[in-house]
Amino acid sequence: MYPALVAVPVLRQASRMARGALIYLVEDDPEIRRLVCDLLAREDFRCEAAPDAAAFWALYERRTPDLIILDIMMPGEDGLSICRRLQSRSPVPVLIASARGEAMDRVVGLEVGADDYLGKPFEPRELVARVRALLRRRERPTAAGSPRMYAFAGWRLDLATRALTNPAGEPLELTAGEFDLLAALLGRPRTILSRDDLMDMLKGRAADVFDRSIDIQVSRLRRKLGDDPREPRLIRTVRNAGYLFTPEVEALP
Repeated sequence: MYPALVAVPVLRQASRMARGALIYLVEDDPEIRRLVCDLLAREDFRCEAAPDAAAFWALYERRTPDLIILDIMMPGEDGLSICRRLQSRSPVPVLIASARGEAMDRVVGLEVGADDYLGKPFEPRELVARVRALLRRRERPTAAGSPRMYAFAGWRLDLATRALTNPAGEPLELTAGEFDLLAALLGRPRTILSRDDLMDMLKGRAADVFDRSIDIQVSRLRRKLGDDPREPRLIRTVRNAGYLFTPEVEALP
């Protein structure tokens, strides 16, 4: 039994974007699978569950979900391996929900490509809030008059399709978290953004503040952009202040 999922009723605040979203839950414990899927169904999500990696990949090949909730400790291929493989396939947001909730476990989970990390046991309201936050970030519409694309140092980021192309015109896959971070930096170039600024822009204060998550996302984004962390040309660390996106950015309609 997993009492944290049934002890407190969840407040309904579903947005039109989140309602009906397809979520894959990868969890080897049958009772947790049932409880989490019931919880998500009550909040107007569609949930399909897989007990292991093989079952998950069968679901994934059939249809790409809107979000994945992933346990780490499973028989066969574990959750971290699944997360690594997902990075090269699509930008679907991944929320790791694991009993391994120590700080280093969170670091490792974020390093391999997860967009958020939630330790077990968790409150149902927190799980639902994090799911909705990830879905809002993925589906956030572009406001009228806002740029549809950013160009910088030969790169282009299309906000509508969430596609990044390098100076050679080749596409580069970004996770949902990496895309959101890059869009935030491009929206305020040559401005020092603290970790708190970025946490507010990316997750909002409803999320559990885990400062290292921003550092990890920056590190991953630098690697994708080929930005040497020892002498970064694009994303510069400003000691005791935050991060500064240094190139000139052109906002295209």
